[in-house]
Amino acid sequence: MSAEDSNWLSLDSQLCFQLYASSRAITRLYKPLLDPLGLTYPQYLAMLVLWEWERQAPPAPTVKALGERLRLDSGTLTPLLKRLEQLKFVERRRGGGGDDRQVHLSLTGAGSELRARAEEIPRKLVCSTSMPASDIAALRDQLSMLLSNLGDGR
Repeated sequence: MSAEDSNWLSLDSQLCFQLYASSRAITRLYKPLLDPLGLTYPQYLAMLVLWEWERQAPPAPTVKALGERLRLDSGTLTPLLKRLEQLKFVERRRGGGGDDRQVHLSLTGAGSELRARAEEIPRKLVCSTSMPASDIAALRDQLSMLLSNLGDGR
């Protein structure tokens, strides 16, 4: 084994570690931006999807569809949604189309109004990285391609 081969086993050459450490650092940057909204980072991601869907029109999205979009299982998603419901941002209701197994989601008035308070978060986050927005966009696109190449990701 050559010296070059041994670099493959260094921590800093591991893609997984770079992604993990970057994700934790980005999540820490979000915290002071989300605290005034009363949201955690995973709750913010759920709200982003619900705000997207709200702009599209019915039918009401399901918990299953949200889980698929966020790549989260129901064991992770259910407590997150319960908390958003306690905060009065989301309502869950069973049924629709005669299927009581489906749980549909809708934003409350407060949940919809929260969007306006969150609009500056992406810009503030990009500014806090000290990277040009174009570099952030390119990195996001590369990570999206990586995720797509990896498949489902769960």
